[in-house]
Amino acid sequence: MPADDPVPATERLRLRRMHTGDAAFMLELLNQPSFIRHIGDRGARDLDGARFYITDRVLAAYAKHGFGMEVVELRSTGEPVGICGLVKRDSLDDVDIGYALLERHWGKGYAREAAQAVLRHAQADLRLKRLVAITGPDNTASQALLRALGLRFEQVLSLPEGESALYAIEFPA
Repeated sequence: MPADDPVPATERLRLRRMHTGDAAFMLELLNQPSFIRHIGDRGARDLDGARFYITDRVLAAYAKHGFGMEVVELRSTGEPVGICGLVKRDSLDDVDIGYALLERHWGKGYAREAAQAVLRHAQADLRLKRLVAITGPDNTASQALLRALGLRFEQVLSLPEGESALYAIEFPA
């Protein structure tokens, strides 16, 4: 697997490192009403704003931590359908998994498939012992996915991102 694509592909999906050429896709994703409601308004209103978000947030995370959000593409066509990856937030002790899909790709199992690949990568390649996820207390779809992935609810936290339900998974040694 190429060094710039650390998460192994799945049957239907390829996860790859994001780059500034993904600005149009990210502009659409970041401005979906569901993204703004459940994840937050990232303030990217045009292609320059999306490129800045990619450089300032995603590429900076790759440089600092060696991981970050990956673009999720269909293997059959290369079409980007969402993002999934690992984030190290200053407000959490543990690395957390995050994901978001374009709404037209909801209900196809892509989020679960991509997140399972990221979980395997976190355990096998990065050798993380514990991984967490945060979601809004009213985001029942995300909570159901986290439970299906094996994460368990731990507590509700007040974070800079807002009130969040914290889920976690411990990996066996």
